[in-house]
Amino acid sequence: MQDRVTKEIRHGRFLAKYGAGEIWNWESPAGKLRWARRVKMLSKHLGAGMRVLELGCGTGYFTRELARSRADIVAIDVSPELLEIARANCSGRNVRYEIQNASALSYPDGVFDSVVGSSVLHHLEIEEALREIHRVLKAGGTIYFTEPNMLNPQIAVQKNVPWVKRKLGDSPDETAFFRWPLRRLLEQTGYRDVRIDPFDFLHPKTPVPLVGRLDVVGRFLENVPVISEFAGSLYIRAIK
Repeated sequence: MQDRVTKEIRHGRFLAKYGAGEIWNWESPAGKLRWARRVKMLSKHLGAGMRVLELGCGTGYFTRELARSRADIVAIDVSPELLEIARANCSGRNVRYEIQNASALSYPDGVFDSVVGSSVLHHLEIEEALREIHRVLKAGGTIYFTEPNMLNPQIAVQKNVPWVKRKLGDSPDETAFFRWPLRRLLEQTGYRDVRIDPFDFLHPKTPVPLVGRLDVVGRFLENVPVISEFAGSLYIRAIK
């Protein structure tokens, strides 16, 4: 596990140096639309007075928006370089940044109302991380994550062909998820009311004139049986 964390810290330096937003594809017009949709997915259940843990906050792309809920946000990452950028991008009385390994959290049991994150679980030792998340959640607490879908053809190539992974700026050990095995793992770990839905056919490199039209088509395809399974991402929710 420590070797994996070391690689992620090294990858954080790479992201900080070369521009995390560009590598993560949040800066294109289609990328911004995809980001905004994820913001709603991860934050719509939040409210004032809640204590929320954001895993893998990176440079704070989502932290600022989560903080608008007026919940108390603890935003964590293993990368000191990314956290330095996050602090500069988003500071607030209801936001605290900490270096933490999501697979070995230092928090007591049952302290968070919700744990959220975008594209973070696939970087982790997933069984250990899900147990730790479950441990620090209050009874009735929730998880909300968006993660890459391994059934998507591009994602499958990107996560399994090493030279493609390097070219696209992925970290060495990151992967993606098939939703049914992930659902079983969540249930085995003790989560209930598990919901995992495929979403997002909009590619971040979509030419500007086509973004609106293809977004509409993509959202339609998300509701078509079988075809929906090949969407690019998974929307994950569950309750402790």
